[in-house]
Amino acid sequence: MAYTLYIGYKNYSSWSLRPWILLRHLGIPFVEIPVQVSGLGPNASHRSYSDNGLVPCLHEGDIRIWESLAICEYIAEQYPQAWPADKHARAFARAISSEMHAGFGNVRGNMPMNVKLRAVGKPLPENIQTDVDRICAIWQEARTRFATTDGPYLFGEFSIADAMYAPVVWRFYCYNVPLPAVAAQYRDTMLAHPAMQAWERAALAETVSIAESDALLAVWGGSREKVTL
Repeated sequence: MAYTLYIGYKNYSSWSLRPWILLRHLGIPFVEIPVQVSGLGPNASHRSYSDNGLVPCLHEGDIRIWESLAICEYIAEQYPQAWPADKHARAFARAISSEMHAGFGNVRGNMPMNVKLRAVGKPLPENIQTDVDRICAIWQEARTRFATTDGPYLFGEFSIADAMYAPVVWRFYCYNVPLPAVAAQYRDTMLAHPAMQAWERAALAETVSIAESDALLAVWGGSREKVTL
């Protein structure tokens, strides 16, 4: 039975990107249904297809799964290659995916995903830098301790962990966050992923603007490229 994935605007919806890129990477057929979102928080207009009033939401027949990590776990039930094969690597991948799902509020709150943004950047406040340092440490450990194949992703082969951190890749790139070598290489690897490039093309074609997110361009030092918001 085919999957149907309800998602928000590609320019802004970090949560929607996660299951979308996982499905695309694994080559799993699905029907994509974009819906209008007005900003943060549940929306009553979504409840006809999403129990918590948020996107993304995955449908398979009469089964509905919301929350990005739960959706990815559901996909992994039928496509176990979505997690690393080694049990220790898989445990670490699950731990860092859960940490991403629940944490890093300083990055989320101050650097909302905005694919069109090309900020010059500026020195990070301590609370944001702490989050960035932790994310970079996670990427470093995954790449140097658990990447048991020649693949370029966190665990060698692409996994749910990469899908969970994909929105942070956009944040670090769009807000021009300086990264250590391993993290910068991983960022560039993810930006080159065909599904990330397809997501970017669609995001750049969108005409919807969420003013409070777009206004952050000035906060982060103006534009290093000409970008229409």
